[in-house]
Amino acid sequence: MTVFDGRVHHVALCRGFLDSLPVFAWGEAPSVLLTKSQLRDAGLRPNGQDPLALLVFRHHKPFRHETVAELFSVELAAEVRPLRPGQLDAANQARRTCGGCDQVKPYVVPTSTRRCWDCFDADTAGVAA
Repeated sequence: MTVFDGRVHHVALCRGFLDSLPVFAWGEAPSVLLTKSQLRDAGLRPNGQDPLALLVFRHHKPFRHETVAELFSVELAAEVRPLRPGQLDAANQARRTCGGCDQVKPYVVPTSTRRCWDCFDADTAGVAA
């Protein structure tokens, strides 16, 4: 079967189209297309490219729902950029900074409220009163 770049691959059985992108089942996608997770495992990133195809697969029990993953070209992917010095420390500090009192806490602030426990307790006590 001929795929996007004109080359022939021995395993490329398209199951149809969704949003004008070809759909492949588990294990049937061409070897030149990878998901974001697979690219990351290979030390690559999508490099701003749009997805070329979709991978659709069903989960086993208990949920049995379909998952759709975007597939990207390996040839158009670029290497993952290395972290700058202090970039990880700054990101972790941002995760520990309270949105209410702007204090850096020794724990990660919940993403649902972006407030530390002290600010959250003060807000809920004010609502209950």
